[in-house]
Amino acid sequence: METQKEKNGLLTWLKRSATVKLAMVGFLSLLLLIPSSWVIELIQERQGRQREVIDEIAKSWSGNQNVIGPVLAVPYTAFQRIKDDKGNITTEEVKQYIFLMPDRLDVHTDASPQLLHRGIFDAVVYNAQVSIKGNFEALDLKKLGVEGKQLLWDKAQLLVSVSDVKGLREIPRINIGDTTVAMEPSFSDLQAFKNSLSSPLDLSRKQSTEMSFSFELLLRGSEGFSLTPIGKNTLFELVGKWKDPSFTGSYLPETRAVSATSFTSRWKIPHFNRPVPQQWTDKDGSRLHEAELGHSCGVNFLLPVDQYQKTMRSAKYAMLIILLTFVSLLFTEFITKKLVNIVQYVLIGLAMVVYYTLLLSFSEQVGFMWAYIIASCATIVLIGVFIATILKKKKSSLLLTGILSIFYLFVYVIIQLQEMALLVGSIGLFVVIAMLMYASSKISWEND
Repeated sequence: METQKEKNGLLTWLKRSATVKLAMVGFLSLLLLIPSSWVIELIQERQGRQREVIDEIAKSWSGNQNVIGPVLAVPYTAFQRIKDDKGNITTEEVKQYIFLMPDRLDVHTDASPQLLHRGIFDAVVYNAQVSIKGNFEALDLKKLGVEGKQLLWDKAQLLVSVSDVKGLREIPRINIGDTTVAMEPSFSDLQAFKNSLSSPLDLSRKQSTEMSFSFELLLRGSEGFSLTPIGKNTLFELVGKWKDPSFTGSYLPETRAVSATSFTSRWKIPHFNRPVPQQWTDKDGSRLHEAELGHSCGVNFLLPVDQYQKTMRSAKYAMLIILLTFVSLLFTEFITKKLVNIVQYVLIGLAMVVYYTLLLSFSEQVGFMWAYIIASCATIVLIGVFIATILKKKKSSLLLTGILSIFYLFVYVIIQLQEMALLVGSIGLFVVIAMLMYASSKISWEND
């Protein structure tokens, strides 16, 4: 009989021991990391699917556009000495090029972005009118080490690079000097850029590169537009009807203005950080490839609401919300002397994990804000009714429901903040810990 009493006493102690309950709840919280990680993987999968859709739209519409140019290439005849295996030296005639950058380059771009929908996913595409003008200076043949009689003036070329040439809405025509020529994809032996447009120029009559130019590019693109500033002095103006521009690249605009419907930006860039000189000689223009890599400036057109990014940020707070809710429920349990079974803790934890799948699925349909309201209200009501059924005390249930509402509101505020998120989050957690410390001082721990 005494043995049975000892067993009953042990069971009672296990049920009422604060230490045992805390250990069990802590272990349960760790177990809930597994389904929480599945939710994060699901968000990443949907985010990846959105990226695939954007890439598919870019393939059929046009990709992110970067414009470089124009660059003037003037070929000349050079002589190369070649030594064979027997030591005999022969002289061979080869064709090389003088490459000349603009002395002044003024670019004005007017972009009109819009949203394209494919299923539940969105992608930003745009039409842009790019107006380019400027001038070239005269060649410094003495500095280049080239004689005037070596130049092939009638075979000069004007080169422009466009990242995705299928985005050109019409054939561009360039006014240079006193002539107008059309630009076509380059199929010559000179492939200075990955995607080159070229115009043949006959400069044999003038025999000078000192001239002005102007032309327009009517482009389609997606996600963003940028310019590589290759002029000795480059002035770049970019305007667009979009409220969420993100200025990117090696140079930020000197002036910018963003309103609720549009933006304007302006760059003024000297040539000091340019990866190529003003004029140089080369056989294939390979140095121009350096200009294509990491020396651009422009804008990315951000989606108005990136629900996947915000849902991911919410999901990262999942364990914090679950743990704080469990601790609040534990304190209520100790204060009211009403026992909550560990299985009921499991159900509450699972409901809070399923909350993020609700948030993800609704955000794809109605946007993040309304999805957050719907998922939060549904979860708070479900858990509140469940706790009221368990504790049989309306005040305690309302208190826990209010605490859970504050937690979800707190996370929503943090998600909306950018620079202040860490500060506000830290202060909020400090206040929560202070309140829990105060609540713990009101609990009698003798039953441990």
